[in-house]
Amino acid sequence: MKRQKFLGTLLAAATMPLAGRAMHLGSGQRTDKGFKVPRGKGRLHGHITLKGINQNVLDVKVSGSDTNGSLAVFEQTSLSQGKGTPYHVHHNQDEMFYVVEGEYFFKVGTKEFELQAGDSIFLPMKVPHAWTQRSASGKMTVTFAPAGKMESFFIALAAAHQPTPADIAKLFADNDMQIVGAPLPLK
Repeated sequence: MKRQKFLGTLLAAATMPLAGRAMHLGSGQRTDKGFKVPRGKGRLHGHITLKGINQNVLDVKVSGSDTNGSLAVFEQTSLSQGKGTPYHVHHNQDEMFYVVEGEYFFKVGTKEFELQAGDSIFLPMKVPHAWTQRSASGKMTVTFAPAGKMESFFIALAAAHQPTPADIAKLFADNDMQIVGAPLPLK
C-alpha cells in the first residue's frame, strides 16, 4: 500500500507541469531559450525576504513568466525556526516541496508528516495544508503548477512594511488562497 501511495504521488508530481501547461496554452508568452540560475541567486527580483509569516528568503528559479504560467519554482532559504505558514488552501494550484537541508513538519488535510533532507511532499490544490520549520535553518525547493499568483504574493510579502494579520489574510485572498487556520505548533 505504501508503494502504491508513493508511486501515485510521484506520478502526480511528474505530471504537474503538463497539467498546468494544458490550463494555460495560448494565454501569453513562453521563453524558447534554456537558462541557468546560479546557486544562491534568483532569476528575477533578487532575494525576496518575506515579512509577516516568517523571515525566510525566496529566490525565483523558474518564473511563471518563463512558462506561460504553467509552472513556477522557488528556492526557499529557511531562517525562521518554529515558524511556517498558516493552515491555508490554494484554490488553483498543486504544490510540491523538496527538502534540500533541514527538518520540517507538514500537515496536509488531516495527515501529518515529518520531512528532512531528501524528502518531498505533494500538496494537492483545494486541500488545506501548512508547514513549520523544525531545524534552526533549512532549504527547500517549492514548485507550483500552475504558477498562479505566487510570485506576486511573495513579492508583496517582502514589501517595505511589516504586514498585520489582516494584511496577510487580504494578501492570501488577493492571490487565490484562503487562510483556514492557525500556523502549526512544533511537536
